Amino acid sequence: MQPTDMFFDYTLAALPDYLGFLGTMAALIAVFTAIYQAITPYREIRLIRAGNRAAAISLSGTIIGLAIALNTVAAGAVSILDMALWGAIACISQLVVYLIVARLLGDLSAGIEEDRIGYGILLGGVSVATGLVNAGALTY
Repeated sequence: MQPTDMFFDYTLAALPDYLGFLGTMAALIAVFTAIYQAITPYREIRLIRAGNRAAAISLSGTIIGLAIALNTVAAGAVSILDMALWGAIACISQLVVYLIVARLLGDLSAGIEEDRIGYGILLGGVSVATGLVNAGALTY
């Protein structure tokens, strides 16, 4: 057997695992994004389509923060179920961060709806920071 044949055999054998992990992470991001948009009192996608930069920045930061945490989860997971469970925990922590920031600012919803960029940057930045902290905590 040629070395290239062994490489391709190994690669093809790992492909189902890759697709399983990728699909699970994509599903986690999609479900999280839907839940996140359901708990916020404003409609991010509608605001973004109308050109609202604060909504775009905050939602992007939130999704990026989650993706950072999911990257670490996937790298250390022993199975798709393991990744899904720890990924769900990362999702919950991102939702909690939104609730904390909304509580601390009080008028976060109005700030995002009125396109106050600072609100979007703060929420997006805190969400990315949460993703980084989660990533560190999820190296089990």
